[in-house]
Amino acid sequence: MPARLFLEQFGPVHALPVLHYRMEFAQLVRMAITHVRPDAVAIELPATLEAPFLRALQRLPQISALSYQAGTETVYLLVEPADPLVEAARQALELGILLYFVDVDTDAYPRHHEQLPDSYSISRIGLEAYYLEYRAAFDGQLPCSEDRRREQGMTYRLQQLSKKHQRILFVCGMAHLERIKRLYAAPQAAPLERIRREGVNVFNLHPDSCREILAEFPFLSAVYELRRGQLPDEPAESGSGLRKRFHALELITGGKQQVPEEQLMENAIRRTARHLGHAGAFLDRQRLIYRLFNEAARHYRQETGEALHIWQKRAFFRFARNYALQTGMLMPDLFQLLATARGCIDDNFAHAFCRLATCYPWQTESSDLATISISPEEIWGGSRRIRFRPRRKRSKGLSQLGLLKRKREVRPGEWLEGFDDPSICSYPPEDIAVEEYGRFLKRKGCQQLSEELSRTEKFSSSLLDGIDMRETLRNIHDGAIYVREQQRVAGGVGCLVVIFDEDRKSERYPYRMTWLGEHEQESDMAFYATDPAENIVGPGICRCEYGGFMLSYPPRRMMDVWHDPDYQMAVSRSEVLLLAALDYSIEKHVVYVAAKPPRSIFKQLAARRDRKIVYIPLGSLSPHKLKQMRIMHILSGKDKREIAKEYIW
Repeated sequence: MPARLFLEQFGPVHALPVLHYRMEFAQLVRMAITHVRPDAVAIELPATLEAPFLRALQRLPQISALSYQAGTETVYLLVEPADPLVEAARQALELGILLYFVDVDTDAYPRHHEQLPDSYSISRIGLEAYYLEYRAAFDGQLPCSEDRRREQGMTYRLQQLSKKHQRILFVCGMAHLERIKRLYAAPQAAPLERIRREGVNVFNLHPDSCREILAEFPFLSAVYELRRGQLPDEPAESGSGLRKRFHALELITGGKQQVPEEQLMENAIRRTARHLGHAGAFLDRQRLIYRLFNEAARHYRQETGEALHIWQKRAFFRFARNYALQTGMLMPDLFQLLATARGCIDDNFAHAFCRLATCYPWQTESSDLATISISPEEIWGGSRRIRFRPRRKRSKGLSQLGLLKRKREVRPGEWLEGFDDPSICSYPPEDIAVEEYGRFLKRKGCQQLSEELSRTEKFSSSLLDGIDMRETLRNIHDGAIYVREQQRVAGGVGCLVVIFDEDRKSERYPYRMTWLGEHEQESDMAFYATDPAENIVGPGICRCEYGGFMLSYPPRRMMDVWHDPDYQMAVSRSEVLLLAALDYSIEKHVVYVAAKPPRSIFKQLAARRDRKIVYIPLGSLSPHKLKQMRIMHILSGKDKREIAKEYIW
């Protein structure tokens, strides 16, 4: 529901109470100008800043910073799109309305830190209810001497403007409006003030500072800026990842060019601006954060090969909501969103979220003005810090600063040149990790079988294999001791099947492969995974995510299981792997790890081959370890193994 407009009227003045640097009030300014159709706009800024302020307005959407000395302190004023005073001035210039600066210049104005209601609430309850609650909370609070001087000066100028104009839109801070309204009823004297200020400079804000010090985080400001005019066209980028999809032949020949990361960030902003309603609709901060989350998930999927699950999304927004409520706000700020992303998902997602949330595509270091870097402490008086530790390959001897940057393409399409070898191979450190985890699962399967065959009885004449402490404590009221007998399992574990995602519709994991072990210490493997062409991370290096795999030892025995006619009865790829495991296992037991057990018919098939399926629930294993095991890399030629460590994390 769009926010309802509210204006205080006294004489020809239509006053709009606002909070500075809040996007919702910038939108209310646009609504007020459409509703009032004023012949003059007055804003709460002194005339001594008029010329540099107008110079900064002309540079938008590039963000500028006004700087001047107030006594011994340097004062900064940001000119950013989502500020109501900036929006009022821009609208006046664009529509040819007379613009007036009516505030009083002062050097001794103190810094105020007021606990105000979240501006997002006006999207739900309207401005009038918000303003009445504000007045009730601060009614009776005495203004400081500088506030009284400023309010008397603004009232005097409004009285002078009312003699020349029929409809005046006055955009004023919420703290001053009620007192200005009362002062307007009596004549005011011209204020004693500075009429000229020397040393006011306009600077181009450095892009790195732009990421940190904007009152509204850059992604929101950029979306607001795009929605001021005609909605942008839908970006040509497609697919669920940062990069476009490539066919195998195009990968080998390098026939496609990749989109630079900066362009992909801009595409995400354009897509968000377009999908948040028509151009005149009130921009909803909650929906914008939801779109930001989804766009960050696209980037996360490309970088890690992992898709976010619905429970992770639910946990993210629930935690972010509760975190905001703890600080008396309805919507979380950028720091809270980043802390939530890191805590509810991981550092890689938080890093992707931060890069996108702090992207402002128009800001460049080169400009017609001098570029300045400003710290949050200089302009806001303090800051909060958060640290990310995204997963990446760590090499001995690299500095911590070097670890913050992953290798990128020097030029678009450079990594495609690595696909010049038609043969493919795996990355040995990942092979070792999979083999080791496979041995762990086989031991766990043997242990589970042993526990199934064990029996417990009351101690009579023999301790058997030892005292069963659990059963003894459970029956301590009987005063008896229970002992346990572990029966030996007949036969070992042959093949292993691990199913992360059954993918019964065969949509997410289209890539199927059967690999033979390269030496006697490596198993044969059959697997299905995501398309390698969707995630190119280096020259001739692709990153995939397992849907499931099967290990068979000894090696060099397995045929192509995916085209074997003996497995046509399988209705899913997980069942193909299980049939192959029963077929190729030289031991009696086959370990099957999945979210749910196989169909009962497979127990009959296993019994006919004198085999037994040992089922291990996927939920009983470490989620962190499973997450590591799901990632694999495919290299185009064995020569890529020497450089792969620089691109794999």
